[in-house]
Amino acid sequence: MNVPARNSVTRQDQIRQHPARLETELSVESPLWAAVPGVEAGVRAAAEAAFAAMPHRPALAEASIALVDDAAIRDLNRAWRGKDQPTNVLSFPAPPVAIPGAPVLLGDIAVAFETTAAEAAAEGKTIADHLAHLVVHGMLHLFGHDHIEAGEAEQMETIERDILATLGIADPYAARGID
Repeated sequence: MNVPARNSVTRQDQIRQHPARLETELSVESPLWAAVPGVEAGVRAAAEAAFAAMPHRPALAEASIALVDDAAIRDLNRAWRGKDQPTNVLSFPAPPVAIPGAPVLLGDIAVAFETTAAEAAAEGKTIADHLAHLVVHGMLHLFGHDHIEAGEAEQMETIERDILATLGIADPYAARGID
């Protein structure tokens, strides 16, 4: 029988004593987001749920999330991706830098109101639920997930579904008939 020594601490004990923590710097840069009740709490909950689902998360991390309008995200999309059009969400992973005692900087996420609202309406979802999905999606990008290849997309969508389910949000891909 393999019994831990009396003073030893198991990995589960360490996690309970020092759970991983995400600091979310949230900036509501467009007044349009005021139309979404509880928007700040919803964004934080989605970011924290995504963070908690990552198996190799740092003990302390920070992510910045900006809630912007289509004009602002169009500028970002043009500057960083060469696409002169608005999009729903952009993620900018931070380069890996370790500063002892400081949070690991995961990166930045920007979400555009008008595009998010239009997509939510077209898909029969609430803006709040679609926003949560986009925040989860952005957080997964900060952790290195991508959806360029079909297999990667399927894996990322499965992770998104699982995270959103913990928030009580329905499968965002159900309407497309994806299992």
